[in-house]
Amino acid sequence: MSTFLILGASGNVGSVLSTTLEQAGHTVRRATSRPAGAGQVHVDLATGEGVGAALDGADAVFLLSPPGHMNQDVTLGRVIDEAVARGVKKAVLMTAMGADADPTAPLRKAELHLEASGLAWNVIRPNWFMQNFNSFWIHGITHHGAILLPTGNAKGSFIDSRDIADVAASLLQRSDLDGQAFDLTGGEPLDHDAVAAILSEVAGRTIRYQEVTPDEMRPGLLAAGLPADYTEFLLTILHFFKLGYSERVTDAVERITGKSPRRFQAYAQEYSAAFV
Repeated sequence: MSTFLILGASGNVGSVLSTTLEQAGHTVRRATSRPAGAGQVHVDLATGEGVGAALDGADAVFLLSPPGHMNQDVTLGRVIDEAVARGVKKAVLMTAMGADADPTAPLRKAELHLEASGLAWNVIRPNWFMQNFNSFWIHGITHHGAILLPTGNAKGSFIDSRDIADVAASLLQRSDLDGQAFDLTGGEPLDHDAVAAILSEVAGRTIRYQEVTPDEMRPGLLAAGLPADYTEFLLTILHFFKLGYSERVTDAVERITGKSPRRFQAYAQEYSAAFV
């Protein structure tokens, strides 16, 4: 059995991933930026505090950059370098679909840093999470009965974060796919009108999609506490959604896990209480 360090262990992906690995008999160190509790290790990615100690004796690490940070190449690069120094054997890095489109983008720099590190590696690039609708976009749904986004009528192959966790768990425990990157998507492209119809069905009330402009969305993001640079980054990638870059469907989830990705209808039903 192996020892795994999981960054973002309290998030949608990391929490499921941690449980899955523990159920398989492995030792899991759950990284947290808060004071560490049972089964947790304190790691401050912004300063590097605790990174070395958390990696000491670990066999592999799951890497991601928490939302709100734009210097992912610096924060993740520090962890990658420390993993090499501490004798870690493998890293699985989660970025985002499209991260490889611009070699100067911080996330792509982090990917390239990992590839050149000498560690065994995988990169997973998921599309937009289904769970965004019960978290980041829930305010508009709850208070206005509307999904408020600047995405036009473009479609997205939304992915359930639990499928991402299943992929990461598989890659951390195997070596036959080392040295490869995978774009992860759900199995069906949906526009936000279709999403709203599904959410309306499970909630038993009308939820609609209402397109807003980036200028209309920006104040709400800033008011929610997002830094200005990250707000602009989010608006930029939402614009790429509107241009159709999120519609593509891949078979990576099924190839890696042996299971078809969860459908949006199933996600909505399981999370229906959030939309009532």
